[in-house]
Amino acid sequence: MPILTDRKRATGLGSAKSGTMHHWGMIVSSAMLASLVPLFIFTFGRILGAPYEEVVAYYSRPFPAIVAALTILVSMIHFKNGVQALIEDYIHGTARKVAIILSICLCYTVAGVGLFAIARIAL
Repeated sequence: MPILTDRKRATGLGSAKSGTMHHWGMIVSSAMLASLVPLFIFTFGRILGAPYEEVVAYYSRPFPAIVAALTILVSMIHFKNGVQALIEDYIHGTARKVAIILSICLCYTVAGVGLFAIARIAL
């Protein structure tokens, strides 16, 4: 008759050991967004409503282009991680895998298109 301790019963049933890293990543991206979003609003607001030639000239400067690119990139990574956690909590089975893959594809597509647009305007 084998005697199982509480530890032996719980082995393999607990944490997948990625929750802490995921939480830490969300904290770091939130802190980055807390500083990037006001900078983005300040830089984007200055050129909002201007003619195309002025927008191209403005985003040809490094600071506005870098702020816009970092804001898009960090916000899409933060969105991807948040949506993935939401999907993992509320969707089960094959639908979970499909939803995670689609959300990741959507986030990387939006980030890629945004970065391409900024690079095209800036260069």
